[in-house]
Amino acid sequence: MKLAQYVLQRFVTYLAVLFIGITITFFLPRLMPGDPINNYISQVQSRAGQTLSPEATQQLRDSLAQLYGLQGDLFTQYLGFLSRVFLHFDFGPSFTSYPEPVSTILITALPWTAGLLLTTTLISWLLGNLIGLVAGYFNKHPAATVLEIFGIVLYPIPYYIVALTVIVVLAFVFPIFPLTPTFLPGAETFARIGSILYNSFLPALTLVLAGFGWNILSMKALAVATKEEPYVQFARLKGTPDWTRMTGYVFRNALLPQVTALVLSLGTIFNGALLTEMLFTYPGVGLLMRTAAGAGDYNLLYGAITMAIIAVATAAFVLDLCYPLLDPRIRLAR
Repeated sequence: MKLAQYVLQRFVTYLAVLFIGITITFFLPRLMPGDPINNYISQVQSRAGQTLSPEATQQLRDSLAQLYGLQGDLFTQYLGFLSRVFLHFDFGPSFTSYPEPVSTILITALPWTAGLLLTTTLISWLLGNLIGLVAGYFNKHPAATVLEIFGIVLYPIPYYIVALTVIVVLAFVFPIFPLTPTFLPGAETFARIGSILYNSFLPALTLVLAGFGWNILSMKALAVATKEEPYVQFARLKGTPDWTRMTGYVFRNALLPQVTALVLSLGTIFNGALLTEMLFTYPGVGLLMRTAAGAGDYNLLYGAITMAIIAVATAAFVLDLCYPLLDPRIRLAR
């Protein structure tokens, strides 16, 4: 019963996060300078090489306001926006890619971001925790000090500094990888998959290195503290092998705070991934957000930010549901 209550509380929190995040998403772009309809009309006049009459301009303005859901006062627009997003997941057409729907653009870009983010987060988290576990369990070994210094150096460096360093070293000084990735369309052959992996290596390496340091330092500190617990010392006195004590006793109990830290850092990780996509011109949601912000494309910006909110909130919700599988104090409270 308590487990069901735990799941229900997490689900209510999940819905509240979505509602608050999407509400902020609606109001925030309206505080930005610029009018998307004026920008679009200016583009039309520039391409046509002539100025529209005031009557034609007003007619076009009214049509665009109706098309993009910008009619009425702010509250009316807000209710219409919530209805379209929650009931139909419809953000309308893109300003800059009219008449292509925003949802179609996002569906095209989402697999690139999801593939990059899931892969790098998993590698960074697992590898960092495993290295931190070994460094913490054998903390008196000189190699543990080297690993700790490595984590201390990496941890405070922002994503964009890591990205710029990786670009300069591996794409400019040593031109092993392309400065700007190129993803050619075509069938999913082994050659194309290899090309995707090759062009995605630098942004992936940036995300792994940026999240690597904290995982090493935190797991090392947890492993050092956990291995001094009485149950670990009792297992040592019983003659339990080091490998069993390290993995079955220390790692399993030190893992719980690391899962919590992963949930709390998902927003930062996602933001770092979006920033990395912008720097590497990677064809994901981050690049769409930069393009939409520069062009005043409200609908595309709404869709991209909403997708980011849903992705981060859903990932946190799923990890919350998996937590009882790791923590027996929750699992036994049924």
